[in-house]
Amino acid sequence: MALNVALYGRSAPRWTMTERGRGQMSRSAHEFVIGPSRVHWDGQSLCIDIEEMAVPWPRRVRGRVRVHPQGLCRFVAPLDAAGRHRWGPIAPCARIEVDFEQPGLRWSGHAYLDSNEGDEPVDRAFHTWDWSRAGLRDGSTAVVYDLRPAHGEAERLIAQRFAADGRHEPFELPPRRMLSRSRWGLKRMQRSESVPATRVRQTLEDTPFYVRSVVDAQLLGEPVVAMHETLHVPRLVSLPVQVMLPFRMPRRA
Repeated sequence: MALNVALYGRSAPRWTMTERGRGQMSRSAHEFVIGPSRVHWDGQSLCIDIEEMAVPWPRRVRGRVRVHPQGLCRFVAPLDAAGRHRWGPIAPCARIEVDFEQPGLRWSGHAYLDSNEGDEPVDRAFHTWDWSRAGLRDGSTAVVYDLRPAHGEAERLIAQRFAADGRHEPFELPPRRMLSRSRWGLKRMQRSESVPATRVRQTLEDTPFYVRSVVDAQLLGEPVVAMHETLHVPRLVSLPVQVMLPFRMPRRA
C-alpha cells in the first residue's frame, strides 16, 4: 500500500509513492494509517496528513490536504464485463484546501474524489483506457471512461454527469478525438464534440505506460478543461518497466 502525492510546477515539484508493508499499516472506521502518513474523516472533511519522502531526489513532502465534499455519491460502475473491476466517485464535486510545510505551498480550489477497486491484476482485464473528468458551468462534473479490454471483448464506455448533491445521470458520448502523442509515443484520445476545441493544454505526468494531462475539449455543449489520463497496460507489465518501477516506487517493509 502507498500514498501517492504528485505536486506539479516549476518551483517545487515533488512525487512520492513509497510502498509500505502490512506492519506499517492500520485502519479503523475513521482512520487509515500508511507508514508516517494517515487519512482520516473528521466528520465534515477528509483529512490527509502527509509525511513522505520524494523520489528520485530525496526531498521531504510534509503537509495536510483537506477535501470537503459538497455531496456524497453512491454510484458504482463495473469497468469490465465480469465486474471484477469497479469505479465509483465518492465526492465528484468537492472543495480542497492544501497546506504544505515542505515544500512551502498553500492553495484552495475545486476537487474530485473517487475510488477504484479490483479483484484481479489490471492486465487480466484491460489493454488501454482513456479517462477524463471536467467541471461544468453549473458546478456539476462530467466523467468519461473509454476502456479497451484485453481479450477482444467489446469496448466499455461510461459517461456520467454528477451534480454537487450526488445525483447523477448518463449523457451521450461524443466522438473520439485524437490528441498529440506523449513523449513515450502513447496515443491519447479524448471524447469531444468539437475538433478545434480539443487539444492537450499541458502534460503533467509522462511515463512509458501512463500519461496524465490537462486537456481542452467540448462536452454537453460547452468548452471544458479536463483532467485526462491514458493507461497502456501491456507496457505497464513489460519487463523493462517492471525493472524501472522500484526507482519510482521504493518499498519499505
